[in-house]
Parts: sequence; structure tokens; C-alpha cells
Amino acid sequence: MHSLLKLFSSGTANYGLQQFRTVATKPRTAVVMLNMGGPQNTDQVHDYLHRIMTDRDMIQLPVQSKLGPWIAKRRTPEVQKKYSEIGGGSPILKWTNVQGELMCKQLDKLSPETAPHKHYVAFRYVNPLTEDTFREVERDQPERVVLFSQYPQYSCATSGSSFNAIYTHFKENPLNGLAQARWSVIDRWGTHPLLAKTFADNIRKELDKFPAEKRKDVVLLFSAHSLPLRAVSRGDAYPSEVGATVQNVMQELGWSQPYCLVWQSKVGPLPWLEPFTDDAIKGYVKQGKKNFILVPIAFVNEHIETLHELDIEYCEELAHEVGAEKIGRAAAPNDHPLFIEALTDVVRHHLANGSTVGPKFLLRCPACVNQKCSVSKQWFNQLCN
Repeated sequence: MHSLLKLFSSGTANYGLQQFRTVATKPRTAVVMLNMGGPQNTDQVHDYLHRIMTDRDMIQLPVQSKLGPWIAKRRTPEVQKKYSEIGGGSPILKWTNVQGELMCKQLDKLSPETAPHKHYVAFRYVNPLTEDTFREVERDQPERVVLFSQYPQYSCATSGSSFNAIYTHFKENPLNGLAQARWSVIDRWGTHPLLAKTFADNIRKELDKFPAEKRKDVVLLFSAHSLPLRAVSRGDAYPSEVGATVQNVMQELGWSQPYCLVWQSKVGPLPWLEPFTDDAIKGYVKQGKKNFILVPIAFVNEHIETLHELDIEYCEELAHEVGAEKIGRAAAPNDHPLFIEALTDVVRHHLANGSTVGPKFLLRCPACVNQKCSVSKQWFNQLCN
């Protein structure tokens, strides 16, 4: 594992995967790992923001075709600066490839009847884009295609947008070589026991960095990407699913610490889910709390929200501003052995159980206003069944 990570961190690797693929024969099972993605260098930032700001599954703006590109252009220099401060780009592709490679190696051992397995990365807003990835999958012509969301907790704005992008691609392009493949969907897995164990272990490691006499008073702030209240009111499952993950982690920790679920990364003037992470820190410091651990509970690998927003803006700058003694941050799952086990176990059981697509995935939010969700879910139901 360490030699693999060393290669990935080298400049010559360029976050690519070709040199690491060991599957010489045609893969029987394709595991397509879906995520938002992140720019690998500052030159990609504008296009990344442009795709986000013009995606109505992610965000709804008035006159979006004009306002979205304007916001993307206006925010590009600021966001480029942030990426420069964390090394020049997001490591999300690197980590997703490491996770996928290690997962498939385990799947080949544990599920030989569906081997060989091969992972593919399908990002929503930056290369490798969803449509390009599925052209690669089609060239390989696997017998099974598993669409595996890398958002453990489902939101229409994240997971939903990725699934809708797959529908849009195949609406415009026939299945061709994938028409005979067996398709299935893993849309959420936020309550998997090994996911809770991964977060709990990373929290314990961070707790060990605090003085022994202060550990019992360290406040755990489980920080997840916020969501517009308009989406919450429509019935988006994300807040409750994130809360379920938090409860599982605290149970794993034996309810040993004070804790709170908080929300980060608000964009724009409309009301979003609160309390915000920075406001929670300020409020607790006023109450006399001085030591905190931020836990990125909805992120499975490091990226701009953890490396800049949490580490730089909150753990460093805000801690100094409000006079906190110490704000630590639990690592994202990355290549933690328990997390690789979690990914492997989720897919292995999915394959063994003959799962196709879950009834919750096929159910729209009660106040859904996105007609694309309706036709997309009908398409997935037909595709997988």
C-alpha cells in the first residue's frame, strides 16, 4: 500500500491510474465510483465552477444560464488562490483511485465469481467526466456495471446530480456494448458499521494529540456540507442520513465526548442548513469551551473543504481569532484499512445479494420540482430490473 501511495504522490504519476491497472483480461465487473470531483490544478478551476453553477441539480439560480457563468468567472481567482494554498489542486482523484484499486484487489479475492473487478472514476464537474468514463466502460464491455456513489449519505444535489448525469448521457447515447450488462446501483451506505469504525478510529487518533487532562472535554463538531433550506423543505434525505452516521460514530465511541452536528460551505445569500461550523465554534468558545475536533463526516477523502476550509480557515485562523486553545481535525477516511474494508464489504454484499436498485432511490422527494428526477428514476428502474 505504501509503495502505491508513494507513486501516486510523485509528480510523474500526475494522479493517473493507467500504470497501476493490473487487470490484463476483460473485467467481469465494473465498479463506477461517482463523485463531484475537484480541479487537479488551478487552470481547471474556472471550468469546474462553471459546471457547478450551471447545474440545476446542484444549485438553482434565477436566469441561471447567465448568472451561473458570471458567478463562476467572478469566484475563479479567489478559489484558485485557495487551491494554491493546499498544494495547487485537489487530491480527490488521487484518493479515489487509491481507494478503487485497493477495493478491487480485495473484491477479486473475496468474490472470485464476479472477478476480475475494475474500478472507474466518474466525476461530475471535472475530468474524468461522467460521459468520458462511460465511454471507457463501454470499451471494456463488462458483464456487470455497479454504480457506486462515493457520497455515503444521499442528497439530490450531489448523488442525485451524478445519477441524473448518467441518465442524460445514455439518453443522448445508446447503451451499445453495455446493453447486455447487468446494471445495479449503490446509492447510500452512511450507516455501514465499518464506516463508523473508520471515523471513530480517526477521532481517537486526534484525541490523543490533546493533553490527557483535557480530552474528556474536547467537543466533537461533526461538519458536513450544508444544504439550502429550500432543498431540506422539499424532503431531501441528506440531513437525516448524516445524522444517522453521527449517531453510529458516537455509539462506536461509547458516547465519550460532547458533540454537535454542524454545517459548512454555504454559498450565496439564501438561507442554508445551520448551525454553521464557524458559528458553532464561536458560540461554544463564548460558553467556555476551548478544545475541539472537527470531523468531516460526509467526506470520504481530503479535498478543498477539509484541507482549506477546516484546516486553514477554522483550525488555524478562526482558532486564533476566538482564542480557542486547540482545534484539531480528524482525517478523512482516505486509505484507512477499515475504510477500504467498508468499501469492499458494501460492494461484495451488493453483488452477493443480487441487489439492483433500492426502493428509496426510486422515491422522489415529496415536494420534488425537478422533472428530470422523475424520468431519470424511471430509466434506472428499467435499466436495473
